Amino acid sequence: MRESSESHYLAIARELGIRPQQVSSAAGLLAEGATVPFIARYRKELTGSLDEVVVAAIRERLSELKALDMRREAVIRSLTEQGVLTEDLSAAVNGARTLPELEDIYLPYRPKRRTRAIMAREKGLAPLADVLFRQEIGTDPQAEAKAFVDPEKGVENVEQALAGARDIVAERIAEDAEVRAALRALFEKEAQLRSEVYTGAEEDAATYRDYFNWQEKAAAAPSHRILAIFRGNREALLKISLRPPQDRALAVLAGMVLQGKCPCAEQVALAAEDGYKRLLTPSLENEMKAALKERADHGAIAVFARNLRELLMAPPLGGRRVLAIDPGYRTGGKVVCLDAQGALLHHDVIYPAASSEKKIEEAGRTLKSLAKRFGIEAIAIGNGTASRETERFVRGLKLEMPVIVVNESGASVYSASEAARREFPDHDVTVRGAVSIGRRLMDPLAELVKIDPKSIGVGQYQHDVDQAKLKRKLDDVVESCVNAVGVEVNTASPELLTFVSGLGPVLAANMVAYRDKNGPFTRRTDLKQVPRLGAKAFELSAGFLRIRGGAHPLDASAVHPERYALVERMARDLGCSLEDLVRSGSLRERIDLKRYADGSVGMPTLKDIMAELDKPGRDPRESFEEFSFAEGVTGLDDLEPGMELPGIVTNVTNFGAFVDIGVHQDGLVHISQLADRFVKDPHQVVSVGRQVRVKVLEVDRVRKRISLSMKSSM
Repeated sequence: MRESSESHYLAIARELGIRPQQVSSAAGLLAEGATVPFIARYRKELTGSLDEVVVAAIRERLSELKALDMRREAVIRSLTEQGVLTEDLSAAVNGARTLPELEDIYLPYRPKRRTRAIMAREKGLAPLADVLFRQEIGTDPQAEAKAFVDPEKGVENVEQALAGARDIVAERIAEDAEVRAALRALFEKEAQLRSEVYTGAEEDAATYRDYFNWQEKAAAAPSHRILAIFRGNREALLKISLRPPQDRALAVLAGMVLQGKCPCAEQVALAAEDGYKRLLTPSLENEMKAALKERADHGAIAVFARNLRELLMAPPLGGRRVLAIDPGYRTGGKVVCLDAQGALLHHDVIYPAASSEKKIEEAGRTLKSLAKRFGIEAIAIGNGTASRETERFVRGLKLEMPVIVVNESGASVYSASEAARREFPDHDVTVRGAVSIGRRLMDPLAELVKIDPKSIGVGQYQHDVDQAKLKRKLDDVVESCVNAVGVEVNTASPELLTFVSGLGPVLAANMVAYRDKNGPFTRRTDLKQVPRLGAKAFELSAGFLRIRGGAHPLDASAVHPERYALVERMARDLGCSLEDLVRSGSLRERIDLKRYADGSVGMPTLKDIMAELDKPGRDPRESFEEFSFAEGVTGLDDLEPGMELPGIVTNVTNFGAFVDIGVHQDGLVHISQLADRFVKDPHQVVSVGRQVRVKVLEVDRVRKRISLSMKSSM
């Protein structure tokens, strides 16, 4: 087992371009239960400063290789039970480095249903198949076959004998590992992805009309197109094929199994063609489809994860008193007032979009009164129905404070969730939704972690990809973002605490319950009093939890408690207090880090500590910038080609970016319109939440589609 682990470490090191020792160290920490953020932040000396991306990649590859090892063990057990395991076969099985390679080796021995080849062997035709496959010059297949004609066995004539022998040869060729490897390489390089609409399904398949007669090289097909075509196939609207040119495949086969020109070779050529069409093509095509789907899933999940990270790390307004409005026409706009910590102070309903002047005037008086009464410092307006009308109304009140339209995707999901019901048991979904809108402005990360990421609306074909892999990746992203920012332990929700390294839902709930019963935590060491929070959980979580204004100056920082003694020693060596060291940059400049480097602490950690002392508990997110849509542009009818407008990027895909320009319908900036230069990856140019200026190229009011451009020539 140790040898297997070492070989895995070497393989992963080669793939990632790092040293095997780094892989081994990361693997050891992961096996001990350490989280990716913890390893990347607090165990740099052990891993050689591997970042989260590489540590996560090591974890995934170790999992994949473990699955390969488990399958290898199952294959060896099966071969042993069959009594066919030889030294050479054992070496081949143990030497397989991929699952397809392993399955190719096992294929001839895999228990199978009664095939044409099996039935031919039962008729005693295996020796004739051997004769044909040797392809000896001078051998007459017809003459050889006469000896195998036996009506009692079901072989009526020479042709039936040859046909049965060819079935055996075809299966032998189709199960040959080298043949399969060569053809697999051809499929991967030259297979064409073809799709066409099923006859009679044209109307139902209108969504897929671009793919009614589509063909492209599979290796170059982008993930969004693969997923779209595969979805159409899954819905029985499109039929697809995934094959290289047949003449190329048969040429590869001929080069591997034919030994010249002779009558027996002609029989083998017929068998090879039959084996390719009947056995190899379906098998390799299915395998290729699975590989293509996996690649498309990987690409789509990567896009989703990238967008989610950008959304979660959006600049927060911060701790200000906020008035939030969830707009509406008939039912009015639900108004909530929140304190600087996001606690609900008051809720009301206004009708700024009503036809009644009396209701509009009353709405204005209500907002002015609430703003004064609760010392409101900013106003958040959801971007749903009646959003622009409400925004125009609020700005017209001239309240002299920021008015920000907030993306409310998923707010309705939160408002109906168990978490929302638990926090606001006496309020309905409209109040909860408005609270979520206000809190999103204050701290997007803290609020969005309460919602299933798939409900936020920044994915690409998210329901078509492997759901287990998607969830694992998105959970990684949320965990990474939460721990990068850090969590204030005395105000954080259980949902936010859940994603702190080493905690999870049970410990998060226990922490909140302990806080509610005993009051705020005053120092990090108090966390050890939380039920079931043991030494390991404390080690993994403490550095990511903040206690601002606590008893220990470093409790508000990302310095891990295991390094407090080291920082206190630095202060003693300078003859100052720990508080003075944190406050004074001139004192910190006098520290010679080399004096403190030893076997357990190296320069990477020491530099991290000094950076943290410069800005304790610093927030890595960018500063908040106010944004507003163009006045007078609130719907599709207000748009005309050539207009230049401000917008917010709401989603980035492989084919471009979607931008909210305040008309209740996002416009698309196609990848070809993102910049003056050629753009291969839209993420190189834009990110979710970024403020941009766009030019309207085309407006399709019937299909509600808007084409935009970000080129400077606009």
